[in-house]
Amino acid sequence: MNVLLLGSGGREHALAWKLAQSRRLTKLYAAPGNPGIAAHAECVALDHGHLDAVVAFARDHDVGLVVVGPEQPLVDGLTDLLIAEGILVFGPTAAAARLEGSKGFTKDLCAREGIPTAAYGRFADAGAARAALPGFGLPVVIKADGLAAGKGVVIAETPAQAEAAIAGMFAGAHGGAGAEVVIEAFLQGEEASLFALTDGETVVPFGSAQDHKRVGDGDTGPNTGGMGAYSPAPVLTAALQARAMAEIVVPTVRAMAAAGTPYAGILYAGLMLTADGPELIEYNARFGDPEAQVLMMRLEGDLLDLLLAVAERRLASLPSPAFAAHTALTVVMAARGYPGTPEKGGAIGGIAAAEATGARIFQAGTAMRHGALVASGGRVLNVTATGATVAAAQAAAYRAVDRIDFPTGFCRRDIGWREIAREG
Repeated sequence: MNVLLLGSGGREHALAWKLAQSRRLTKLYAAPGNPGIAAHAECVALDHGHLDAVVAFARDHDVGLVVVGPEQPLVDGLTDLLIAEGILVFGPTAAAARLEGSKGFTKDLCAREGIPTAAYGRFADAGAARAALPGFGLPVVIKADGLAAGKGVVIAETPAQAEAAIAGMFAGAHGGAGAEVVIEAFLQGEEASLFALTDGETVVPFGSAQDHKRVGDGDTGPNTGGMGAYSPAPVLTAALQARAMAEIVVPTVRAMAAAGTPYAGILYAGLMLTADGPELIEYNARFGDPEAQVLMMRLEGDLLDLLLAVAERRLASLPSPAFAAHTALTVVMAARGYPGTPEKGGAIGGIAAAEATGARIFQAGTAMRHGALVASGGRVLNVTATGATVAAAQAAAYRAVDRIDFPTGFCRRDIGWREIAREG
């Protein structure tokens, strides 16, 4: 089977690496891919934002399955176009992708279905949003309703910060994503990520993870797209995972099906583990980044089999996904300046030496220039290793990090620190 994978980041490199191991695979295309993905796939100069071009490529190259990495094509309706052409696709329709594309839509669904989540309000103008602030207390969470590349959330500690966040969002700080704003009560607890595969009817867990969003050691500094992650997340115990599936994920899938907009794909639930149990922070309609990297390192069996079963609406016919018992941990190496303006063009060496330690380096923001690998984005490399414990996986990952020659790059040195402290 020919497969087309859309995207160019570390998430897509991890998916390409795993898909390339499938016995079903005939040819893997990646659009646009990156130099790391090129080791597993034929990279093609195809902009996944041009939906009609993606459909035409899939049709002309006898693609049996399209795997959509990023969220924007899903929200824009790529899945709908592919289905209309009779092409199988892994990823939800535009109507189902509203679970990520509109925070207000998801909060309303939770309210209707009794799904545990923070108290909230939806606002279409700044005045009404400001007037509602006193009812939420402090800190308070301000979110742009739409897709904002992971930058549309502000945790305000003071009324002035909250008002500034509201003003900025309505003034276009996040483009059209801030045309509506959601205000939420602040939840106390520890965050964890739970993944589930669903074909719209059958729902099965697909692993857990915890990531580190802050740019600096000790979880300090501004938020990023993620500076590292590990899987599984021991804090999400088997009992808590079962509750999250029963009280949050499964009711969501059932509600989407009942509304005539069944959700098929990977459903990524960001959870807060509160004193009252798991509560939903938000959904993503695609694999996480860098969570996909650690999940793929642990997944046993054939990824393509699973994705195809979802696309063909026959997930119930397969055994539940199986994951190795060990921990996988990834360290993001970023370009200097990230999460502000990253310094691009910095030379990168030592990938082979790092992988000789047993780690795997998934490339994210990289490019080839004059035959040399260079940084081309903010998050550049995902240095990923496994171990019997989080501490062992961390040690293995940093052994590999220390083999990489990336003078204009940096990384956190404490990924996994909270769980390592619990391991004692």
